[in-house]
Amino acid sequence: MKFSYRIVIFVVAILFGIFYSAPTLLQLDSGKKITLGLDLQGGLHMLLGVKTEEAVKSRIKSIASSIKHYSEKKDILIDEFSFDESSVSFTLLDQETAKDVKAYISAITGTVVAVDGGKVSVTLSKEEVLRTEQQAISQAIETIRNRLDQFGLSEPIVAKQGEDKILVELAGIKTQEDEQRARELISRAAKLELMAVDEDRAARVFSMSDADAASYADVILEDAQNPKIKHLVHDIPILDGTMLTDAHVGFDQNNRPLINFSLNAEGAEIFGDFTGKSVGKHLAVVLDGKVYSAPVINERIGGGSGQISGNYTIEEAKDLSIALRSGSLLAPIYLLEKRSVGPSLGADSIHASLLALASGFGLVILFMMFYYGLAGVIANFAVIVNLFIILGMMSLLGATLTLPGMAGIVLHIGLAVDANIIINERIREGLRAKIPAGRAITEGYQKAMRAILDSNITQILACTILYVYGTGAIQGFAVALSLGIIASMITAIIGTHGVYDLFTSRIEKNKNYTLWFGMSRRKGA
Repeated sequence: MKFSYRIVIFVVAILFGIFYSAPTLLQLDSGKKITLGLDLQGGLHMLLGVKTEEAVKSRIKSIASSIKHYSEKKDILIDEFSFDESSVSFTLLDQETAKDVKAYISAITGTVVAVDGGKVSVTLSKEEVLRTEQQAISQAIETIRNRLDQFGLSEPIVAKQGEDKILVELAGIKTQEDEQRARELISRAAKLELMAVDEDRAARVFSMSDADAASYADVILEDAQNPKIKHLVHDIPILDGTMLTDAHVGFDQNNRPLINFSLNAEGAEIFGDFTGKSVGKHLAVVLDGKVYSAPVINERIGGGSGQISGNYTIEEAKDLSIALRSGSLLAPIYLLEKRSVGPSLGADSIHASLLALASGFGLVILFMMFYYGLAGVIANFAVIVNLFIILGMMSLLGATLTLPGMAGIVLHIGLAVDANIIINERIREGLRAKIPAGRAITEGYQKAMRAILDSNITQILACTILYVYGTGAIQGFAVALSLGIIASMITAIIGTHGVYDLFTSRIEKNKNYTLWFGMSRRKGA
């Protein structure tokens, strides 16, 4: 027997496949495992819509807040300040400041500024409205994906469907409690605002209507702890969650959960300026339209940090911090369609896929053994090792196996033996030409190499395109097939060649090519 580097690589590949696939195949507690997709283990399928018009309103409100802060910082006197769903308007008491104000507002992307004497009107261009709506959808997809990743769900599928819809698939959601928690995390706006309390009229809040509050540029918000308590705050926030950089769970002096948050440099500056000139007044911490606290400002607060306290459980505080960290939704989302995939359907899919896998594998094994003799047995062993390597690589990567992924593995069984067939036929050609077995094997691999490489590289390129431009199940198919091709290169080209290196002298000695390569004696050497 002749040992070579090829047999060493083959043995290492075998050990790799067995070691890393064992946790999945044996369902061990330790080690990385393959995660089953929605179609195999059950879960939740949702189709969501996005209220993009709310994103435009939010954009207008943000511009109004910026203009308000700019005018206060530059001591520019304005009056009749108001905004609606599509515009911001105000009057400059000193018309000489119009040039500076217009320059500041014009620098804000997408704004259209109209100045008539001292009256200023700010709107968004049509292009900016469209961009804002599209951004709301893209941002919702990214935000939902980030939240679900931090929630701990493996390989959630979040993708755009059509022009304004979002597809969400969550594997492993089996209980009503898990489903409810996931839906709340997805749909929560997590919109943080710090708003000034209207100190002059706060005492009259219970006798005021929403219209009365609006006439003073105020809004009435309910308390998060007690809905019967109302707060009157200025409609334009001091700052919002777009300036948030971090949020994490902490505990107060009574060991109750709360949320600590931090602001970026701009937010810290605005926060410090406001608290510095508002000592003795109240600041409302507003989350998703509800006031969580309204403490008195005792001194200027620098550093850009604060807290959101409430009657949370640790789990609720954790979910809220996830929502805040991942960013608020620019526009609310709503449920269009919900479908639960039961574990029983997944079990049926697994059973059908395993049956197809076993049937295809069995037929390939019988054909290779009958047609190629011991060479077919070697090829079959390489295919078995191939499967272990695929499972090992998927386990190591923590990949998700879907039904199309299993189809990719079934398809790969046929492709895996294709390389062995090409090699065996080239070896047969050499033996028929009376070339010694050792040389025939070497030349057979050399001649087959180009065709095998061309085929596999083409398939990997196709799989790459499927992965980049596909979603969900298509990506699963591409991953399974790509890993199979890589494993096939190791087993078919290197592994089987190493096995032949071990037995070349024996093949040359007995010259029983019918036994080794399935050749008839009439055609053999």
